[in-house]
Amino acid sequence: MHYDTISQLKNTAAEGVTQGSVFVQLTQKLTKTTKTGKPYLELVFADASDTMAIKVWDNAPWNATCRAMQEGSTMAVTANWQSSAYGMEAAEMDFRPLSAEEEEALLSGGAELAERHAADWQCILDFVTGMQDPRLAALCRALAETHEVRFRRAAAARGMHHARRGGLAEHTAGVMRAAASICAAYPHVNRDLVLAGALFHDCGKMWETGCPEQGFGVEFNEMGELLGHISIGIEIVNSLWKNICTPEKRAEWKALKPATEQVRLHLLHLIASHHGVLEYGSPVVPKTPEALVLHHADNIDAKMEMFRCAYETSPALAPTIRERKFGLGGNAVLPLAQFVPGE
Repeated sequence: MHYDTISQLKNTAAEGVTQGSVFVQLTQKLTKTTKTGKPYLELVFADASDTMAIKVWDNAPWNATCRAMQEGSTMAVTANWQSSAYGMEAAEMDFRPLSAEEEEALLSGGAELAERHAADWQCILDFVTGMQDPRLAALCRALAETHEVRFRRAAAARGMHHARRGGLAEHTAGVMRAAASICAAYPHVNRDLVLAGALFHDCGKMWETGCPEQGFGVEFNEMGELLGHISIGIEIVNSLWKNICTPEKRAEWKALKPATEQVRLHLLHLIASHHGVLEYGSPVVPKTPEALVLHHADNIDAKMEMFRCAYETSPALAPTIRERKFGLGGNAVLPLAQFVPGE
């Protein structure tokens, strides 16, 4: 039997009812009630590509099976699937546990995804290698060396964009690429500072939206809940900065301009202001060109991912129009194909 990823299944189900099977991990099982008091289970399944929430009503024949499921368990789920305005819907559901080999394949995400994730991480490292400012280069290397494993498995969000295991590195690489392109258009901008800001801007999500070693669920934890990723990111910079600024390095960097403490201060401002407006959680708005570049590079990459998801999973309202995905300003219209000379 052929097994889809959740992302592939959503894409197919957006076109109508489809029978399909997926390898998934149950990351959350919640007992809920409707506004009229009708009870149901909400199962949240995840794989390396995406997540989906399924409602299981009390009168469903598979309700007892679902109630016995344990969070963290892996399984093959076969059903008749359909995408609606309320999310994914499933009927005629059937479940079986995965074999050890199947579970390993699920957790690895497959060769193609592993290759893409490796390429994104290498992209990040290449940007760091190309930095001219030794202080920012050393700080970025320290992050990569100290937190690589946690960074590469974290999600970038819970639902808005890149909301999946490995999403943080995907998003970070995308922001760095976008930021580098903007800096090329405005050569007076401090490119090293912008790229360092791109690397660190969401690094606090290693805790706010981190994933377990052997799972896909975006975990909640007290640090992420009480501080948020911006505050945690500032703490990470200060902690790593303290480690790299040994007396020997301070003496070596003393004559460098701009001054070392100014570099740290401006990097912290990029992290603090990258949401762009106070209403979205930034304690300050962007007050330097570099902060503005980072804010827009971050927003561009997030929005491009939202468009991609809308094209793949949102119901079609017309042949070229997909239903609005939360975070976008309106319905998603398919892009104009690129011109091909001679055709």
